[in-house]
Amino acid sequence: MTWAGDLLVVDVLDEDAGLADVEDARGRTYQLPAEWLPDVRDGAAYRVTVTGGGVTFTPDPDGARLLRERSKQTLLDFSDEPGAENL
Repeated sequence: MTWAGDLLVVDVLDEDAGLADVEDARGRTYQLPAEWLPDVRDGAAYRVTVTGGGVTFTPDPDGARLLRERSKQTLLDFSDEPGAENL
């Protein structure tokens, strides 16, 4: 699993369970302990840094916007082949 430089955005914060559902820049989803994420809240974004000493989650104020823009561009780049629906 590659985390270095990844961007995570909190989709749902379950305060009762102490878990955050997060999505990374590749569209994968995970559950992380909410206590790992500083100032955790729905929609918060974090940069992930992996070092020999562990993993650091750093808040990224523009991260959620960047992830949305990347997702929109992916949708714009996707196109069905003409005539594929007639096969």
